[in-house]
This record gives sequence, structure tokens and C-alpha cells, in this order.
Amino acid sequence: MAPKKNRLKTPAVTVNVPQNREMAAQAIAEIGRTNRALARLEADMNDELAAVKARHEAAAEPLRLKVQGLTLGVQTWAEANRDSLTQGGKVKTAALTTGEILWRLRPPSVRVTGAEAVLDALRRMGLRRFIREKDEVNKDAILNEPEAVADVPGIAISQGEDFVVVPFEAELAEVA
Repeated sequence: MAPKKNRLKTPAVTVNVPQNREMAAQAIAEIGRTNRALARLEADMNDELAAVKARHEAAAEPLRLKVQGLTLGVQTWAEANRDSLTQGGKVKTAALTTGEILWRLRPPSVRVTGAEAVLDALRRMGLRRFIREKDEVNKDAILNEPEAVADVPGIAISQGEDFVVVPFEAELAEVA
């Protein structure tokens, strides 16, 4: 017997097609009213979320500080007893009855400040192997001269069209 397929059902959307210019203008006005109602709902939701987040952040701050203090205390004790905890440096993890203490080296990282000066110095010192040169297709140049690349395989220029309804709305002026 074939397995039963789950079907996704979506509610049908009713489409009211305007029959004349006045009806289209009324539909655009209704779009504007509805968009503003959605924006009000979203603003109300964000206000409520901000209040809930602020309340929980305030409640969490003393707990964060407590964990930070306890962690610093455990680290101080562990560093003082590191040799015995790591069996003389043979292991990087110490198991205690309620958890573990770990020492881990982060991978090395390179930080470059003043990239242009560093690049100039590498060039002067003959260390070009540390300079990456990147070849890539210049899409902006292709869009400026599409006829020049019309016969190049692998390049396709496409353009779509969007339909946009923009209801008229006024902005409130800021009061200084």
C-alpha cells in the first residue's frame, strides 16, 4: 500500500478585480488603509516585545553577574591548581563531580591594520606570496556594455518587471 501523502491546504484568496478607474482608486486607498493597520499592529507588537525583553533582561543581569563572579573564582582556583588538574600538562580537561574545566588554545588569527601600508611593505620586501590577487567578472561593466559580451557563452543578462501599488501617504513633520 502506498504511503499517504500529506497535503498542504491554503485558504483561497478572494480577488476583487476593479471594473473601472474609480474602483481601482478605491482599491488602492483600501490597500493604504490596510497597510497602515498592519504597521500599527506591528508597532504595538514591537512595543510589547520590547517591554517583555527589558523586563527579562533586568531580571537576568544579576544572574549573569553571579555566573561571571563564580566563573572567575573557579578560574582563579583552577589556574592555581592547574598542574595537578592537568596531570602535569598531559591533558587539557579536568573532570569534577559537577562538570569539567577545560583549557583550549584558540586557533591563530591574523589582524591587519592599515591594509594599504601593509600591502606596500609586502611588495617592497618581495613577499608577494602573501598578497591575494582576485580575478572576478565585473558585472557592472557588463551591464554598461551588454553588446560587447553578447556572444560570450555563460553570460546572460536578464531583467524582470515588478508590479507595485503605492498608496499616497503623508509623513508627519518632526518638531524640533
